[in-house]
Amino acid sequence: MDKGTTNINGPHQGAWVDTKTGEDWFIHFQDKDAYGRVVHLQPMLWKNNWPVIGVDNDGDGKGEPVITFKKPNVGNSYSKECVFDTDEFNTDTLGLQWQWNANYQTQWSALMRGKNYLRLFAINQPKDAVNFANTPNLLLQKFSAPNFTATTKLNFNCGNTGCDSKKAGLIVYGEDYAYISIAKKDSGYVLQLNTCTDMLKNNKEKIVEQHLLSSAIVYCKVNVTAPNAMCQFSFSEDGVHYTNMGLPFKAKAGKWVGAKLGLFCSADYGSKVGGFVDVDWFRLSKD
Repeated sequence: MDKGTTNINGPHQGAWVDTKTGEDWFIHFQDKDAYGRVVHLQPMLWKNNWPVIGVDNDGDGKGEPVITFKKPNVGNSYSKECVFDTDEFNTDTLGLQWQWNANYQTQWSALMRGKNYLRLFAINQPKDAVNFANTPNLLLQKFSAPNFTATTKLNFNCGNTGCDSKKAGLIVYGEDYAYISIAKKDSGYVLQLNTCTDMLKNNKEKIVEQHLLSSAIVYCKVNVTAPNAMCQFSFSEDGVHYTNMGLPFKAKAGKWVGAKLGLFCSADYGSKVGGFVDVDWFRLSKD
């Protein structure tokens, strides 16, 4: 198989799969930059003792990938299943779509039984951190579609001390990243848009824009559009009327992984213990 007339680069690493009904298939991934490594399942036939993967429409002996195809015959019928992305946080465990940025520690979060929200605690940044490159307590998930919108409702509590060193927000994370976060300053609650370019080079974040808020509750949103994974952040105080923050940000893949989006609650290194954000829900809609 080669790319042929399609826009599917690769194919990259994969494997031959045979079913109990005698069909042959090939599973492989496509590298799509910020969208990560997208898995494909291709039909496969044997010709002259060689596998031809995909479909050979031009008869040159090489297959090319298919975008859609009938499902494998596995001996039974099953309903269509989709990967979870939205989470109302109304169960005792996080959904399987979530991935922590490092091995999980129990002090990072709590699902409040009977309250139907997720509490993320303000965890100190590593010593000498200038960005989020080594921040472990980022709660992330992969991009689930070429075009989508992610929205979340946050209720921030900075604790009794050190409020100006703590923040919580919605992030699009990769070697370049951007986020909007709520913090409490002397002037009141502030929503801030930050960006960082080439975080692995130890570059510092830049503050792009700030807005004063009337309370500790804010709705944060990011709209992601293909083909370049452009991300437009916005916010609302009533959940209805949203205001854009900054210009669209181009998501960038991480180290050997695609870009991710998710939630965080952090504090500067050396901050006193205390502070959290309650996440009412995290919802994705496909645009």
